[in-house]
Amino acid sequence: MKKIILIVLGVIVAGALVAVFVYKQQSGYTKVLTAKVAKQDLATIVSGTGQIKPKTYVNVGATSFGRITHLMVKEGDHVKKGQVLATVESVQPEANVEAQKASISAAKTDIASYTAAEKTAEANVEHAKADLEQKKLDWERAQSLYQAGIVAKSEYDAKKAAYDTDVATLAQAVAGLNQAKAQTDSARGHLGTQMATLRANEDALSKTISIAPFDGIVTNLPVREGETVVVGIQNAEGSTLMTLADMSVITAEVKVDETDIVNIQLGQAAEITIDALPGKIYKGHVTLVGDQALLRSTGVATSQSTTGTEEAKDFKVVVTLDASAAELRPGLSTTAKITTAQKSNVLSLPIQALTTFTPPAATNDNVQAASVSSSNAKTKPVQGVYVVQKDAHGKQRAKFVPVTTGITGATDIEVLSGLTEGQEVVTGPYKTLRGLKDGALLKRDTAKPVAPTGNA
Repeated sequence: MKKIILIVLGVIVAGALVAVFVYKQQSGYTKVLTAKVAKQDLATIVSGTGQIKPKTYVNVGATSFGRITHLMVKEGDHVKKGQVLATVESVQPEANVEAQKASISAAKTDIASYTAAEKTAEANVEHAKADLEQKKLDWERAQSLYQAGIVAKSEYDAKKAAYDTDVATLAQAVAGLNQAKAQTDSARGHLGTQMATLRANEDALSKTISIAPFDGIVTNLPVREGETVVVGIQNAEGSTLMTLADMSVITAEVKVDETDIVNIQLGQAAEITIDALPGKIYKGHVTLVGDQALLRSTGVATSQSTTGTEEAKDFKVVVTLDASAAELRPGLSTTAKITTAQKSNVLSLPIQALTTFTPPAATNDNVQAASVSSSNAKTKPVQGVYVVQKDAHGKQRAKFVPVTTGITGATDIEVLSGLTEGQEVVTGPYKTLRGLKDGALLKRDTAKPVAPTGNA
């Protein structure tokens, strides 16, 4: 029994000695997480949320007052250019057209009558000219005979009177012809006026029929068959029949934070995802970058806001999809990820490895005496990382190295100078990294992270 107790005590003492030895060995070491500097492809992504919108859409408004007699489409229908969408009652416009057509027919009959009268007047002129020619010859013959003393004065006077009468008859016939031509021209003028009135009546009749201006989809239908519509201000109640969207060119209109808008330019590539269509990614490119800041709470432009609030602001960015998709609908919530910068095979390190280090202030007497004002100046912190290096005794120590960085990816950042491929840098934990000192002894933390529970 005593042997067993002695053996147990020996084991306890040995364990205690080992624990003390291990503790002394590990005292002064800082457990850290590390990663290697490596080359990879990096891309800077700016995200924005918004909704799907067609590039072209139109509110089909009422162009005629009256009751909707037929509504040929319903919301969500695809329509073709020239297709009849709706009709409004057209009894009065149709009656006006028919009445005007009858007036035009009567006017054409009048013109035909005036034209015939004009022909008659022309025949009368020709007849009067022939008679005048005959009377002229008779009078000239009577003049010769009278001068020769062959005919009496009375006969000479009769020939002269007959000639003068035919001159007057010709003048009357010419006047009648001119009057007939004037009546014909007047009738043709009235016909032109009536034709113009007919076109106006036909236009009024055509406005009782709403036609699709392009191929598209009906996205809004605020009216029902039997309701009365009026010609009024756009979007006023009773003046809009429906909204038609051209889905051949689709855009994603998103809002981007003001801190990211400076990096977005026209033509940059983007990936669009739709909340209602998980797993699908649509390619596109930036086609519009807004210049007006929008208040995040209200969406109102800052130039239109009457308050001087300093709340966060967004900017509108429009991304046009490279290809249309039949499953997309206006108003679907979307997220656009815009690639603002991209580089291939560049040296990079995890973003969390970056920290700042403030060099100790200079204590040299010459430096202190250089300027009274500069003695109180603070040393600016330097951006860099802690590199894992071995000292002369083979122990791992932290060495602060200033680093110049470039573009930022999702989890990594480009290294422009200060590091080389394969170097090991400290990446965490966060609190440890912020308090780490240059030259501190390091120990890699190989413990696996605790897996979250079902309630986490």
